[in-house]
Amino acid sequence: MASSITRFSLPLLLPSFNRLSSPTQTLIPMALRSPLLSRAVAQKTLFRPMASAAEGGGVGTLKSVPVSVAHELLQAGHRYLDVRTPEEFGAGHPVGATNIPYMFKAGMGMAKNLKFMEEVMSTFTKDEEIIIGCQLGKTSLMAATDLSSAGFTAITDVAGGYSAWVQNGLPTEK
Repeated sequence: MASSITRFSLPLLLPSFNRLSSPTQTLIPMALRSPLLSRAVAQKTLFRPMASAAEGGGVGTLKSVPVSVAHELLQAGHRYLDVRTPEEFGAGHPVGATNIPYMFKAGMGMAKNLKFMEEVMSTFTKDEEIIIGCQLGKTSLMAATDLSSAGFTAITDVAGGYSAWVQNGLPTEK
């Protein structure tokens, strides 16, 4: 019995995408085509705003930085909050990092750590400069958003997470 594969054209799947004029003809969603984005792309900005109080994202403006910048911030006195699971953290982490998991393994999936906020508040102050990292950069964004909404004012996300940290040869410990 032959199987049939339905093919869709790109405009049908992604009607809000528009082509930018670039050497690689990158596709960008229209929602992301803003003056801020255009300026950031043109300037190759290191700090990427993620949310702000005006957008309902909490008290301060969240930013996401490459691992090289995160390392410099760590050396300048920021504290590193690693939100990976205890098993991931135990396998290796940035030097001096504090582990408070945002998610735990639960069966075949993951479940949110219901005591995450309580644990963070017992370890950090709301105005402390905190760098938040995870394995790839997705979980840390969720954690950063929650912390910002709870009133933390100096949150910086590590773009690319621990994987990018290791790939860039930055210091780790077990």
